[in-house]
Amino acid sequence: MLSLQYPWLLLLAALPLLLHWRRAPSAAVDAPVMPIGHWLSELPGVSHKGSALPRWQLLLLVIIWILLVVALARPQRVGEQVQLPVTGRDLMLVVDISPSMDEQDMVLGGRSINRLQAVKLVLDDFISRRQGDRLGLILFGTRPYIQAPLTFDLETVRTLLQESGLGMAGRATAIGDAIGLAVKRLRNRPQNQRVVILLTDGANTAGEISPDKATEIAQAASVRLYTIGIGAETMVQRGFLGSRVVNPSRDLDEALLTRMADQTGGRYFRARSLPELEQIYDSINQLEAIEQDGKYYRPVTELFYWPAGLAALLWLLLILLRQLEQWKRKPQPEPGADSHD
Repeated sequence: MLSLQYPWLLLLAALPLLLHWRRAPSAAVDAPVMPIGHWLSELPGVSHKGSALPRWQLLLLVIIWILLVVALARPQRVGEQVQLPVTGRDLMLVVDISPSMDEQDMVLGGRSINRLQAVKLVLDDFISRRQGDRLGLILFGTRPYIQAPLTFDLETVRTLLQESGLGMAGRATAIGDAIGLAVKRLRNRPQNQRVVILLTDGANTAGEISPDKATEIAQAASVRLYTIGIGAETMVQRGFLGSRVVNPSRDLDEALLTRMADQTGGRYFRARSLPELEQIYDSINQLEAIEQDGKYYRPVTELFYWPAGLAALLWLLLILLRQLEQWKRKPQPEPGADSHD
């Protein structure tokens, strides 16, 4: 929509009318007589003789004046309301991509999918709902690495998560190193906003930092750890000698994950199926709620240069027309007149 920053300045548009009203009434309004040099004497509205302005010049001067007043009032185009990024949580997602995440004990639509596929499905929705948070993504196996640094660009984080693959970081599971890297990235962020969500299906089998030491570092840095153990507890395996029931999560160290969460003020969750995993991330959304009162602004485009520019063009046109009119009034030499005696 269009608006004026200083609408009260529009009152200046009536100034010429007030000046005219204060003058003594007469049949014609004389142009002001001013002691000026010859180089200004031909400008519109300036005269040595005090002759009245033609009506068309007077009208053009009024239009120019109105345009200048409108320009002074600062016309603007105000755009649609836009929400500014809200500085909410600094949330680091730490995801296990070791080969054990290839275990197909999750079910989607009646068919089996592996654990990493289930994590991608649920995290994609979780990430899209964290508007206002800075999110980062760490993938780990034998060693951790940053797939996405902390950013408001949630779409990029979602894309980088989908591009992750099993075994990209090695075949072991370095939980302690992954937590240590996450804390390192969060420790310079504001306190009470540092959150790590760790998802794994195994126990710590590699790395230079033990999980307990990494937990102490996280606690000292005021980083809350939410830990998720993923994997079904029963699964039917078919072989040459028939079927048998096995526990595909036998390597999951739940005691460690529970201890890590409790020590840092977080919480441990167990995801045995895809619906449970979805419910877990819903719970984390409630525990780490996003501030709803964001800041908004409306983009403003200045338009004052349009009336100002048009006023300048009309002023130049008035000068040219005035010069043309005076040129026509000059006596023209008679045809065939001899310039010599």
